[in-house]
Amino acid sequence: MNPLSESIETLGFASPWTYLGLFLAASLLMLWRFESLQKQGLEGTALGTLVMPYCSGLGNLIFVWIVASTHAPAQEVVTNCLVNNVTNLTLILALPALIWGLDLNGAAKAKKTPSRKKSAAPAAETARRINRLSLVLTLAAVLFFSGVTWALAADGTLDASDGLVLIALFLFWQCFQVFDVLKHNVTRRKSFGPLFLVDMLVLLAGAYVVYVSLDWLVMWLTAQRGGFLNAQHLGWLSGWLMVVPNALLAFYYGAKRRADIVYASQVGDGHICIPLCLGLSALLQPLAVPKFFETGLAILIGAAVIHAACIGFGGRLPRWLGWPLLAGYAWFVGAGLLG
Repeated sequence: MNPLSESIETLGFASPWTYLGLFLAASLLMLWRFESLQKQGLEGTALGTLVMPYCSGLGNLIFVWIVASTHAPAQEVVTNCLVNNVTNLTLILALPALIWGLDLNGAAKAKKTPSRKKSAAPAAETARRINRLSLVLTLAAVLFFSGVTWALAADGTLDASDGLVLIALFLFWQCFQVFDVLKHNVTRRKSFGPLFLVDMLVLLAGAYVVYVSLDWLVMWLTAQRGGFLNAQHLGWLSGWLMVVPNALLAFYYGAKRRADIVYASQVGDGHICIPLCLGLSALLQPLAVPKFFETGLAILIGAAVIHAACIGFGGRLPRWLGWPLLAGYAWFVGAGLLG
């Protein structure tokens, strides 16, 4: 048992509610430092696709390790990843769209002041167009990763060689993202400030708490019998738990009318699950895909196409499209739990 869990046990606070609270508190701590990272060379889409995914998707990566180390059914990793990705692109993007609207044409608009030069307007419009193109490219990566995963799992399993392919695809994509961030910083004459290291240390501390809380909760679930809260639904329950930080991101930046970060964070987080988490898990042990695997990927691909079309042609997700996305999510849940 780790020192934090031992302290909690000694104080007599060991309960699911305690560890749920720790998980949410650590997630909020990490999200709080995201705001600081925007001022240190990571802005907008770069922040959402390169930094946020590792923090909001950290729980999924830890879940892979916990499942492998405790010899839990490896199939639960596939369920966890599908629940995470489909929830991100349907439910979590649909709700902010219905409440505030997701309009990328208004993202990062500067407040108008009498002293602002007219030449700033074309520059702002160019930045918005580049941002939209970056998001469309990120959604295209979702389509590519999902399609490759679908093809690799055509035989019903993902083995070690399939895992290597998925990990290689992810690393290539991340190299591209790092180059894009560095290019952006060179053109803007920015560099990572001294607080960047402090923020990273805070994120590491939050990561440790996330690991401790998830480890305890997984062990608690595997010991339960009867009802819905048991090991049989480990993939679903863990997937829903791990999208809570994503939901917080979406609602926080949705309320601030930062549709660019809302989109980038949800789409970028999906890359952590598919292909990275699936690739790592398949590398450790073969993964048998669940019955609703193809249904989940089909809904995921369909949602990605809808978002890419809306961003590419209109620069926004119309509010009415939130309802079809919610319907798609209901179909996914029904296929997975009732099918």
